[in-house]
Amino acid sequence: MNEVLVKAFGKLDDDAVMEEVKKMQAAGTNAMDILNDLQEGMQEVGQKYAENQYYLSELIMSAEIFKEAIKAIGGIGQADSGKKYGTMILGTVKGDIHDIGKNIVAAVMGCNGFKIIDLGVDVPIAKFVDAVKENQPDFVGISCLLTTNFDNTRETITQVKAAGFQGKFIIGGGPCDEGTVKYVGADALAKDAQEGIKIAKKMLGVN
Repeated sequence: MNEVLVKAFGKLDDDAVMEEVKKMQAAGTNAMDILNDLQEGMQEVGQKYAENQYYLSELIMSAEIFKEAIKAIGGIGQADSGKKYGTMILGTVKGDIHDIGKNIVAAVMGCNGFKIIDLGVDVPIAKFVDAVKENQPDFVGISCLLTTNFDNTRETITQVKAAGFQGKFIIGGGPCDEGTVKYVGADALAKDAQEGIKIAKKMLGVN
């Protein structure tokens, strides 16, 4: 673990974070290793938020730093590993603007052989439908951090299925559980990015 990078992220020092990312790239550090350190930094920010040292504005800032760093290493949307697996349409459901967890999923899966098409946050149902028709993905990943948007998630899945999608739906988000999976009509729940990879590979029948 690169403690310099983790500490810089924990302090929300965006210049120091980007400088360290560039140093690691120049030294030939694997993109996944850099990503792991960025996630450690995110966890440190989350801990400070839980302890009331940071507030919502700091969380938003940490998400922006994370996005900037991920773009620098080329993680989001790219199947960077040697093996190539499936394609996932990913987005945060309509009515929800949370994106930190979604961005981590996009980055981690992108670095592990999956092509990620990230639709962003507050995604209208029609945008999911159009993206599925255009890209014919293996998976649709839906992030939902608000229990009040479970109905939107269910309606999104219903309409995407009605449009002819034959793949699998994977949902994620703090309030989601197995009961949510049944309620919205999804196929699986991923509690984090690594679990998402395992679930997707299992569904594809690959190791």
